[in-house]
Order: sequence, then structure tokens, then C-alpha cells
Amino acid sequence: MSNYHIKNFPEYFHEYRKSVRNPELFWEEIAEEHFLWRKKWDNVLSWDFAKPEVKWFEGSKLNITENCIDRHLFTKGDKTAILFEPNDPKEPATHISYKELHARVNQMANVLKSKGIKKGDRVCIYLPMIPELAVSLLACARIGAIHSVVFAGFSANALATRINDSDCKMVLTSDGSYRGVKTIDLKGIVDEALESCSTVESVLVVKRIQSEINMKDGRDFWLEPLLAGASTDCEPEIMDAEDPLFILYTSGSTGKPKGMVHSTAGYMVYTAYTFKNVFQYRDSDVYWCTADIGWITGHSYIVYGPLANGATTVMFEGVPSYPDFGRFWEIVEKHKINQFYTAPTAIRALAKEGVQHVEQHDLSSIKVLGTVGEPINEEAWHWYDDNVGKKKAPIVDTWWQTETGGILITPIPFCTPTKPTYATLPFLGIQPALMDENGQEIKGNQAEGRLCIKFPWPSMARTIWGNHQRYKDTYFSAFENKYFTGDGALRDEVGYYRITGRVDDVIIVSGHNMGTAPIEDAINEHPAVAESAIVGFPHEVKGNALYGYVTLKETGESRNHDNLRKEINQMITEQIGPIAKLDKIQFTAGLPKTRSGKIMRRILRKIASNDTSNLGDTSTLLNPEVVQDIMDNVL
Repeated sequence: MSNYHIKNFPEYFHEYRKSVRNPELFWEEIAEEHFLWRKKWDNVLSWDFAKPEVKWFEGSKLNITENCIDRHLFTKGDKTAILFEPNDPKEPATHISYKELHARVNQMANVLKSKGIKKGDRVCIYLPMIPELAVSLLACARIGAIHSVVFAGFSANALATRINDSDCKMVLTSDGSYRGVKTIDLKGIVDEALESCSTVESVLVVKRIQSEINMKDGRDFWLEPLLAGASTDCEPEIMDAEDPLFILYTSGSTGKPKGMVHSTAGYMVYTAYTFKNVFQYRDSDVYWCTADIGWITGHSYIVYGPLANGATTVMFEGVPSYPDFGRFWEIVEKHKINQFYTAPTAIRALAKEGVQHVEQHDLSSIKVLGTVGEPINEEAWHWYDDNVGKKKAPIVDTWWQTETGGILITPIPFCTPTKPTYATLPFLGIQPALMDENGQEIKGNQAEGRLCIKFPWPSMARTIWGNHQRYKDTYFSAFENKYFTGDGALRDEVGYYRITGRVDDVIIVSGHNMGTAPIEDAINEHPAVAESAIVGFPHEVKGNALYGYVTLKETGESRNHDNLRKEINQMITEQIGPIAKLDKIQFTAGLPKTRSGKIMRRILRKIASNDTSNLGDTSTLLNPEVVQDIMDNVL
């Protein structure tokens, strides 16, 4: 029999051995005992990383919303499913029970159907962190439509790129959003995006900030009156295990964003099982993940994982600094939060403001703390442990990716002894490998290499939407028969893993993956710019910040550099969004290049990080003299 709740360290090892010795049997038992199936599978797993092709629970039929909502109605109908905490603390929190969620999801599903949305259609969701966002995901899943959530901080250009890539038929948005003291005109951004999107037939608009907006006749509809007229009954569409559930875009190191496709059954089983164990969730707990549903963390650990377990999950609309830096802790006290899951960036920002904000609140309800998005540095880990967890609540430093769908390396609280900066051990069923430059696996402990996974797990992305070749090239071509994560890692003397960061041209800023190529493309469109290179440098709050080396055309030499910096960041904001702005922009006479013309980012990274003691051999560069010039003018 499978064990759905790991309770101690020996049990973890026992279950882990079972899970890697016979993965099919291990996942089959979990799937069979803890979920609702309309038809059982014919085959647990078939896979071939050379193609790459992975299928879990082949031939089974299900609907994920029956597992997240319907099956809880009899036993937990009145329990709070979603607890919504608005941006303004004066606005009351909203408790949505499983019964209410069931009615709201069905009404939304019926509205989607009334606008011609059917199984397999793509629906783009560009909404703030309000209940309608979670309801929209589930409504799409209810009728078999594929949702594609775009974080509501992306620009019109970035939104249009994502809508066009997956040929979305509908966009769900709101009149605007609140973010601390600011309001953001989301509908205006959507209108601008749709000027270049031919596939969108309708736009449904939620009223949130009560602002005056343009509504295009025949295309735009207010959501509320449509919901009011919709039935609360909607038969779930019966889906195949491998039918796509959603597309979520992630920054690539080159070219346009990658639409990662996640399937239905495997994703459900893995997110539910990891949620239960990584957070040691118990029935009466109140769980809060502070992420935005626009990212994978929100999909897996605000919506699907918690609801599949019948949990109470908190959705927070605001920011940690509004109305002051005690907001997180005020919410923890108010709702007696038991599990708190946030990003190292947030922890560093709050630590910087001092402990007085924490000490004003009773945090005794907290049982488990979690971090996600990037490796947590030691100082932030200790601050979190000392001041928030009071050394009683274990910290789960979780490592995973948009592509993995769920948590892959993590401590299990009250089981795994934690170690600051280490994600510790693989979750059940996960088989990591460290690889050297020559593609050989590095065996044994005290090793460092590129992190790969040797065997499929149920929630892994199945492809990149519309581009399976790119999926193969990106994740399965570097190391034969292995999924390459793009991250470096080291393994210590007891086998614990520590993630050392990206090995490609993706920089993690405030927990968000920033591909350098799209940012450089945006900068290079400026008429005064000849070329540019972006690297990351250490930042005390964001973890990494972006440093731009920009070479101007001759004519641009005499221009005001401060104005140019503003213009460049404005172009980045318009093309990608404010999250991709550069902290530092240095104008250079040239960029260090190899004889084949490749920019030597390694050298630029070292200079940006003030680590110039050993730049390696620069004599082989095409233009070694520019290195000294860049060092002399570093910001």
C-alpha cells in the first residue's frame, strides 16, 4: 500500500527506495487510492526521452475539477476552499466554501460555453489576484478548455506574443487591478495587445477598480451580468489523462517565451501528493502561498494541489509593503495561518525593514515555512527561521520549475533535518543526477555538476506548445536520456543538494526567470544602440539584479546618458514589463568577444559582480583592450 503522508525520516527513506525501485507501482497506488477516476488507466507509464515522449496513467478518464471540488462537497461542502484577502486591509476578507466554489466555477464554465468556448480551445487569463482568477482556471478545466494565464504585470507586447503563440480564442481580464497604492489599467493593456491578435473573439471583463474603460461592441462583455444569468450546474467534460490542462509561458534564454504544456492526470496526482507532504497539511489547517497565480507556483500550490486535498488556500491581492511592512504578519495573525510559503526576495525585503514589524504580531499558528523561486541565501534563511518560525517551524527550501509542474527537491518538515541554503533531498520518485562537462554522471557525494533528472515524474511538462523540437533541443539534447534542468547543483557529504544557479543565459531576478535574449532584443531596437549584453549581479533584496552593457552607435556618443538610460528602461517596460528593467546600465566602447564573435558574458558577469581578481585568459579575445576599458568605467 502507498503511504500518502510521510511522518518521519526512516519512513521517507523506505518510501523513497520503493518509489525509485518500482516507480510505476508507487504512483499507481497513490493514483488509485486518493483520486476520482471515470475510467482507470490501461498502462501506468510509457516514456522515451529520446523522442521525448512521456505518458502517465494512459487511457484513464477524469476531470480535475471533480477531484478539486465535487468530491469534497459531501464531507467538506461548508469548509472554506478559497480565503481571499484583498489589497486594502479595510476591505473584508472573503471566504468561499467548497459549495460556493462549485456553483461559481459552474456558472463561469457555462458563461465560457455561451461564448463558444469548447474542449481544446485556448483561453488567455490576464487577471489580478482576485477570486475570479482561480475560478477561471477551474472553469476552463471543467469544460476541457486549455487555460493560459499571463501574469498581470506583463506589457501589452508580451501579452500579445503569448495570445498569438497559442491562438487564444478568448481573454478574461478586469477593468484594472490594485497593487499597494497603485492602480493598473489592465483593460487598456489588453486593448493594446489585441490590436495585433486576430484569433480573439471575445473579452470578458471583471469589475474590480470601478474605473471608466472602453468596451468594444460585440467583443467585450462585463462578466457579472453573464454570471448572474448562468446556471450553477455544469457537467464536467470527461478528459483523457494526457489531454492538456494548461499552457504556461516561461522565459527562454533565446527567442520568444516557451509555452510549457501540462497534462491533466499526472499533474493532478503529483501536485496533490507533493502539497500534502511538503507542507504536512492537516484537515483544519489554513495554508497560504503568497505567489501570484500568473506563475507556476500559484497554479500548483494555490489552486490545484491544495484544492485536490480539500484544503483552505489563501489568495492575497496585495503586496508585502502595503500599507506597511507588517502586512504579511498581520494576515498570518488574522487568519491563523499554519503553512506559509513565500519567495526569498520577499524575505530579504522584509528583513531589511527590521524585526519590529514581525514582533507586533502573533505568529504562533505557523507550523511550516516554505521558500520558492530561487535558492535562499544563508542570512535570509536564519532571519526567517529566527523571527518568523521562532526556530520551531521547519523551513522547506523547495526547488522546482515551471517545466517540472511540482516540487522536485525539498525537505519534508519534521522528517528531513534541514540545512541552510540546501534544498536537501529528492522528493519521492525523483531521480536526480549530477553530470560533468563530458556528459558523464558524477557518482558519489561531495560532487558538483549540472543537474539532470533520469526518470520521468507525473507532473513534468509534455511539450512546448506548437514546437516539440524546441522542447527536445532545450531539455533533452544536452545529456542523453536525461531531462536537463538548466541549473547547476552540488551534493554534499550526506547527499544533500544545493542549487548553485542557472548555467544558461537565464537570470533569476526576485524569483522570476528572465531570459537575457528578449531584453537585449528590446534594447537593441533603440536607435542609438549598436549592441548590448545583459548579465546578473548580486543584489541584497532581489538575489540578482540586471546589469546592462550597452554599446552606442557613433552618433549617440554625445547624447545625455541619463536620458538614454531612462529611454532604454522604458523600451524594456513596453516590450516585456517593468519586472525586466535594468538596475545598472553601463555604456561601453565595445563588448568582449571571442574570435567567432560570441560575447564573453562570463567576463561581464565577473566585472558586474566586482569579482575581477581572476578574469581568466583574455588574450584570446578578438578585442582584449575593451575589458580594461569596461573595468575602468564599471558602475
